[in-house]
Amino acid sequence: MRQFGGSALTDDIAVPKDGPGNDIPVTYVPARNLIFLSLTLGWAEPLGAHDIFIGVNALDYSGYPDCRPEFIASFAETAGLATKDGVEDRPFTFHAPLQHWGKARIAQEAHRLGLDPAMSWSCYDPTSDGRACGLCDSCRLRRAGFAEARVEDRTVYAA
Repeated sequence: MRQFGGSALTDDIAVPKDGPGNDIPVTYVPARNLIFLSLTLGWAEPLGAHDIFIGVNALDYSGYPDCRPEFIASFAETAGLATKDGVEDRPFTFHAPLQHWGKARIAQEAHRLGLDPAMSWSCYDPTSDGRACGLCDSCRLRRAGFAEARVEDRTVYAA
């Protein structure tokens, strides 16, 4: 995605550290989830896999349009029109199990399942030595979710 640019996550654009605004932030990566789902669909069809999962979140997020339920529903409809399996009545089901959960509930569920939160990553602006910045929107949402859930977040933050 770096060759296309257009985002603070893929281009040389500063990541904001002052909280979410009212507009879609510069950390939005153009068509990111559209690309991920398209590639996944292209891989799933020849495998005969008809259940596709994506970890988008529409509650505690930064306002990205490709995390909304409307986008996932629209993509599912497109998949039915754009694939051999879809037009031959072997539909794909798109699952976004985290879409309507807040970060606290996600942290609680990970804890309940015995998953190591240190294996996940949220930071938009990591330091050169690999630590999460602790100040970007994603770090702030993550920290608040873990705190609300009363689950230890073992992420090493720079700030």
